[in-house]
Amino acid sequence: MRYVLLVYSNPRNWGHPTFLRTPEVLEMSGAQRAEMAEGFEGLLHELHESGELISAAALADPSTVRTVRVRGGRPLATDGPFVEVKEQMAGVFVLDCASPERAEEIAARFPDARFGAIELRPVMGVNGQEM
Repeated sequence: MRYVLLVYSNPRNWGHPTFLRTPEVLEMSGAQRAEMAEGFEGLLHELHESGELISAAALADPSTVRTVRVRGGRPLATDGPFVEVKEQMAGVFVLDCASPERAEEIAARFPDARFGAIELRPVMGVNGQEM
């Protein structure tokens, strides 16, 4: 089953990986930050090797976002993300996991889950069934 794993972070200190720019991590020692970064790289390598990581993309600073709406048959593009919240989507990972429990296990291993939020959604095909 495929899942999209959405990473949310506060755009205050935007950059990737976002977890390294959270206030909690910035208070850690350099060795602790390096250990966390190496652990994350190890997780990505593990998921790539197992075939569970289908794709991943870091997203640019929310200040670069354009939101497009069509009203009255005319397109209107505005600056900024659609929602106004403290945290913004920072990255997207597509996983192919054997079970929902495995997808949750992977999401919990992302450092961002400790300081921000990870949203996990099943991917649906064009026929509306989960892939």
